[in-house]
Amino acid sequence: MTNAAVDQVSGERDGRTIGASRAFAWLLVITGAAGLLAAWVITIDKFKLLEDPSFTPGCSLNPVVSCGNIMKSEQASVFGFPNPMLGLVTYAMVVAIGVALLAGARYRRWYWLGLNAGTLFGVGFCTWLMHQSLYEINSLCLWCCLAWVATIVMFWYVTSQNVRSGVIPAPRGLRTFFDEFTWVLPVLHIGIIGMLILTRWWDFWTS
Repeated sequence: MTNAAVDQVSGERDGRTIGASRAFAWLLVITGAAGLLAAWVITIDKFKLLEDPSFTPGCSLNPVVSCGNIMKSEQASVFGFPNPMLGLVTYAMVVAIGVALLAGARYRRWYWLGLNAGTLFGVGFCTWLMHQSLYEINSLCLWCCLAWVATIVMFWYVTSQNVRSGVIPAPRGLRTFFDEFTWVLPVLHIGIIGMLILTRWWDFWTS
């Protein structure tokens, strides 16, 4: 294929708009709403904690499940402001994209790639926060866990959508896998995190 032909094919692929199924749109709405709820509750509790250092968040249940310990840590404000404030913006954007897809919106390839990059950043950031939570802060936040799960599910299904629609070039075998077994990936991902949480505080859970 000549360079001109390659450029033409690439241009056609970049220029076309791509929609998504209603099921996928609802998945974005639901996971985005779950993440937004978690971010909202954590943000409110964070400001209450700033007003009153003796405040105990409702999800501080025991020495391990202690949202207060997480909120008081340096890792809770990585960018100079409370982490959940970033979630308020990003999860709301995901909900908006999902609602637009339900209304029939179609996006160009660069938009889908941007969404994929955003969810990849989200998973990476959540993974770092998980490590900090388990091995540095030594506490667990249930609302954070909800945000982690929402982000993980979101990432894998956005990736699946992009592979199956051709936004991300992939071999037929990989496209077939995502067609039938996308659900396996978030289940395994979340299952591994669950096992890490279980083993990290095994003595506490079994006492």
